[in-house]
Amino acid sequence: MPTTTQDDPDPFDAIVDAPFDAALSERYLVYALSTITARSLPDLRDGLKPVHRRLLWAMRQLKLNPTDAFKKSARVVGDVIGKYHPHGDQSVYDAMVRLAQDFSLRYPLVEGQGNFGNIDGDNAAAYRYTEARLTKTAIHLMAGLEEGTVTFHPTYNGEEEEPEIFPGLFPNLLANGSSGIAVGMATSIPSHNVAEVIDAALLLIDNPLAEHRELMQIFRGPDFATGGFVVDSPHSISAAYESGRGSFRMRGRFSTGREGEGWEQTGIEKLGGGQWQLVISEIPYMLPKAKLIEQIAVLIGDRKLPILEDVRDESDEALRIVLVPKSRNIDPELLKESLYRLTDLESRFSLNLNVLEASHTPMVMGLRELLTHWIASQIDILKRRAQHRLEKIAARLELVEGYIIAYLNLDRIIEIIRTEDEPKPVMMAEFGLTDRQAEAILNMRLRSLRRLEEMELRKEREDLLAEQDDLEKLLASPARQKSRLRKDLTTLRKDYAENTVLGRRRTTIAEAAATVEFSMDAMIEKAPVTVILSAKGWVRGASGHLALDGDFKFKDGDGPAFALHAQTTDKLLIACDNGRFYTLSADKLPSARGFGEPLRSMLDIETEAQILSVLVFRAGAKLLLASSAGKGFLAPADDLVAETRKGRAVMTCKPGVTMKVVREVSQGHDQVAVIGDNRKLAVFSLSEIPEMTKGQGVTLQRYRDGGLSDAKTLRLEDGLSWTMGGETGRTRTETDLLMWRVARGGAGRLPPTGFPKDNRF
Repeated sequence: MPTTTQDDPDPFDAIVDAPFDAALSERYLVYALSTITARSLPDLRDGLKPVHRRLLWAMRQLKLNPTDAFKKSARVVGDVIGKYHPHGDQSVYDAMVRLAQDFSLRYPLVEGQGNFGNIDGDNAAAYRYTEARLTKTAIHLMAGLEEGTVTFHPTYNGEEEEPEIFPGLFPNLLANGSSGIAVGMATSIPSHNVAEVIDAALLLIDNPLAEHRELMQIFRGPDFATGGFVVDSPHSISAAYESGRGSFRMRGRFSTGREGEGWEQTGIEKLGGGQWQLVISEIPYMLPKAKLIEQIAVLIGDRKLPILEDVRDESDEALRIVLVPKSRNIDPELLKESLYRLTDLESRFSLNLNVLEASHTPMVMGLRELLTHWIASQIDILKRRAQHRLEKIAARLELVEGYIIAYLNLDRIIEIIRTEDEPKPVMMAEFGLTDRQAEAILNMRLRSLRRLEEMELRKEREDLLAEQDDLEKLLASPARQKSRLRKDLTTLRKDYAENTVLGRRRTTIAEAAATVEFSMDAMIEKAPVTVILSAKGWVRGASGHLALDGDFKFKDGDGPAFALHAQTTDKLLIACDNGRFYTLSADKLPSARGFGEPLRSMLDIETEAQILSVLVFRAGAKLLLASSAGKGFLAPADDLVAETRKGRAVMTCKPGVTMKVVREVSQGHDQVAVIGDNRKLAVFSLSEIPEMTKGQGVTLQRYRDGGLSDAKTLRLEDGLSWTMGGETGRTRTETDLLMWRVARGGAGRLPPTGFPKDNRF
């Protein structure tokens, strides 16, 4: 254990007294800046992050060109982390794998051999099993590295050098896109079609004042590696690129992909006997195929997509997901819309054009600004290449001029070399040679003394002088620089033209057409059901339309309360005497094999509230609502449907007052009959009752004592009918109602002879 002496400095002398928050913020700022500039955001000029740039540079140093043999990925990863990128090997390999995946990158920069993962979401094999080399696109991106076009800086340990950026003309930032999360900022750039990017750049080269709308006529939008559709409007796409922020709605593509065999863009594959199936051939970008199939399978298993029978994965090299409908009568467009709404077959990709510009400053740019900066960087690279070449030409011309002087004075040069102990200074003094020229002449080979060599040197000097003149004119003329850049971009575009396999646009930009209206109700298979509600609130649904007076079984102490016929596609309106309405879907009813389930476990009905009525909801219908105080109104059924378990408050009831009557108004009814506890009957016009969505209503009948007993609507010409007592079940009708007709709010008179004693219609 080391010991300290009196001469050693006191370690406590190095302690700095500073506020903790200031020290923390200062250090965190350094970390944040490092994350932003050296990890998460791409450089505008080559579209790469440091790890990707170092990967490609290491592969170039290993001479992994497209025409050379593959090498183990482990060799590449080892060189990257050992020389350039001192981080984890797995993170570096993952970055390399992504550069090789044709479903991740629109224009892959690495060509992989072996298992590099798949669109199902499976991982790549370990780097000891796979091999890789560069693609032609990567070569385009790195073109010009040896021509003095970019600055090289030392690696982390100072043993090697690496380029600051790649100088190639390939517009990698927009072509392949990028994504990353830094500290306090993020970037998300989709891939695009190279031909369109170059065309937009050419437009700005020719007309730097071109407006954004002119660019968007050429630059159509994202072009994802996995194809599919972008279904946003042209206006929203343009607005996103103008500001640099937005999002795109992506959809998969339904297509059989079998041209010549009944191929249809709709994706409907016809089978025999009128049967058909849907085929998905492309899925949204970054969506694993296995995840999509799992989502669809879960929907089928949970019966949330009952119009779909099965899903099958029949993919080989081409993606092919087969969807089998429940019935041939199902609307294919409804099935498509259901999948868009319920799965990731429709998803969003965000746009955030946040990049590092030439000074390594993060900026969110619009499309026009981004292309303008990129063109400026390419002009700078072009000028640096020209200047570097001029320096090379000047150095070569110096030697060529020396060689020509040597040929013109060949005999004297030979004599000096043979006779002088130090021929170099003598030659320099006699012929006015520079040190480099004299050294080059002394190093000439004897066979270079041919006459033909002299002629070739003169030709080389003429060519070099002509090239030098062209380059000097290029550096002096911005117009020539733009013309050269235009020529180079046009040449590059040929490799990515629309008629090439790599350049063909994969993603279709088309605003979504109006389709069938999506509704979960449309997912329910229509079937008859008998709704049974007991006196104690237990509900169940029996398949089919059973006799409503049938012998249904109930728990001990319970009995029948309501029974009605409905369809599984219907909604049930449940009215309680506290004035609230609840909604229950008929397909959600528990099975009738048992006693059902308590209705209060399905809906939040207050404990003291009593169920007053159960009806089948019919769009456009109207209900007559009346309270025990003799007030009421007409309520549209559409306004009674509740979206939540808590229901909807409709009739306002004061203390001691309850809702007493809920009746559907039949077609053609024009009168209202009201009878009170005092056994007084009043009949008046239905038009006197207002239509409301909520409230107490208006007075229907006036009482001296008691309250309302019952109310119903009728047609005047049909009269008032009621069931007589006894075993016969005979019905009596009173057609002459003149003596009971009063204005709304009247007291009324005693009902006709034989009217039920319980005062119920």
